[in-house]
Amino acid sequence: MGYQADMRDIRFQLFEWLPMEQLLKNELFSQWERADVEMVLDEALKLAQEQLDPANRDGDKVGARFENGRVLMPASFHSVYQKIKEGGWIGCINSPAYGGMGLPDAVGTAVNELFFGANMALSLTALLTRGASYLVEKFGTDEMRALFCERMYSGQWAGTMCLTEPQAGSDVGASKARAVKQPTGRYLIQGEKIFITSGDHDLTENIVHAVLARTPGAPDGTSGLSLFIVPKVRVNPDGSLGEPNDVVCSRLEEKLGIHGSPTCSLVFGGNDRCEGFLLGEEKSGMKLMFHMMNPARIEVGLQGAAMAAAAYQAALDYARTRLQSRHWTRMKEHGAPQVPIIEHPDVRRMLFTSNAYVQAMRALLMQTSYFMDMTHVTNGDEQERYQSYVEVLTPICKAWASDWGFRVTEWCLQVYGGYGYTSDYPAEQYLRDAKIASIYEGTNGIQALDLVARKLPAKGGKAIRELLGLAEGTFKRLRNDPQFMEPGWMLGAALKQIEDISKGLAKRPDAPIVVLLNSVPFLDMIGDVLGAHFLLDQAVIARTRLQAILAKEGVSPSDKDAVRQFALGKPEAAFYHNKIQVAIHFAYRVLPNVTARAVAIRAGEAGPVEAIL
Repeated sequence: MGYQADMRDIRFQLFEWLPMEQLLKNELFSQWERADVEMVLDEALKLAQEQLDPANRDGDKVGARFENGRVLMPASFHSVYQKIKEGGWIGCINSPAYGGMGLPDAVGTAVNELFFGANMALSLTALLTRGASYLVEKFGTDEMRALFCERMYSGQWAGTMCLTEPQAGSDVGASKARAVKQPTGRYLIQGEKIFITSGDHDLTENIVHAVLARTPGAPDGTSGLSLFIVPKVRVNPDGSLGEPNDVVCSRLEEKLGIHGSPTCSLVFGGNDRCEGFLLGEEKSGMKLMFHMMNPARIEVGLQGAAMAAAAYQAALDYARTRLQSRHWTRMKEHGAPQVPIIEHPDVRRMLFTSNAYVQAMRALLMQTSYFMDMTHVTNGDEQERYQSYVEVLTPICKAWASDWGFRVTEWCLQVYGGYGYTSDYPAEQYLRDAKIASIYEGTNGIQALDLVARKLPAKGGKAIRELLGLAEGTFKRLRNDPQFMEPGWMLGAALKQIEDISKGLAKRPDAPIVVLLNSVPFLDMIGDVLGAHFLLDQAVIARTRLQAILAKEGVSPSDKDAVRQFALGKPEAAFYHNKIQVAIHFAYRVLPNVTARAVAIRAGEAGPVEAIL
């Protein structure tokens, strides 16, 4: 079986949990109705299953190739990319004024989960093209918008982000790339950029690079960087292509995963003929680049979640068909028949825990995307509030979803046993492809430091207090609920741990080293709490829906055996039943880790620093 997606949960989170239909009533999205969005999701799934997924295997086995100075993509990618272009998918969330579809970000998140899950390597090209074009739309001149935006959103041209240099990985401020202004107003660019995703390929006739470089006399560090749009092929005033722009790919990286995505080293201006357009003002480059980097960080978190979701669906399908050993209730009966491994409790544990994390990651990303949508339809203090939520949640989306997404792919591989370690099944590719998400677009350690040192204290910590306040509201609603009382109190206890750590940290004399050593565990604590809050919030909705179904059929909700028996073979009842079980399971299996991490942080254990390594 090929790529599968949990469309029922995606639709639940969009339309039963998030107020999507209310959002669509805003003028910005008024051209869309729920039926239209449902149709978009159906078409995205069809494209993912019929086009992206079949090409994914080819992309992994053949990979992008570097031959005679040219980067050649797998043959199957060309026709699939053409389908992506024809469908307008690259600019699906961008302004119709420049060829986009104008969909809400939350819907774009659902669409991209399908595309990333089916073929992450190819989907990366679309991600970067969308991001680079958005920079031009937001900060470019009218001339630049006319030349680049529609051609990029349509997929006619591709785009990239060029930050990393051989001596400047995560330390972007150490960049040595140079830009010198010319009498024409353009700039001559010179330097080398490495680890550039989709830096060169033969899918499009032009590739437009967003490049950070330093102008003469600019100060050291990130404050001295400017941002430039640098096409691979020069663009004439009428939009036609001119001569090559002295941008050369010097090599491709050999990688663990995403083999179909070319990771390039690019040399700009080796012959002093590389011309670029300044975006915004000189020395404002890093500030502007964050408008591409922050959405990309959320999408990288989505990559981890999408790989986990795809791995779970594949492992679930395998477990339903793979016969191995007797049923656990008949282990002493040597003549008993073999059963599908999904009947074995430990396999069910791995699968169900995987599903719980997938749904929690999906909820985190959907909620953040919805907040992004709200920044577009509000103004003033309300807009500022939603923007502050997005800023706090961005590093959590990136780090928590990519870290746990990778772990889910590992658990799902384990379901296959020895077969999971072979290339006969997709489990090992999902694991390999997922790993990069915790590394690029700012390593997860950097995301955690950004959260703890910059995002949480911003404006007196108001945003995180309000976000955790939503979780506290879930605790208060459930603390006397017969079904959810214990998970609710576990959520309340975890929130208390975060509050105590936050208040006590500033008073400690060893605060700096405690922060540096524990920013990642602290980010995990917040991610775990938010994940539990989202799932419990959804479980309350699911219970109401399930009770309505049971009442109609005369089944007592308090009779657990009757409810489970009724739900067998009834997809809607089974879905809501499982949503409830997922939330309870996540609370019991994940929230105790919050307390465990808090114990370690309070202890101030500093072995990694004290050790002689």
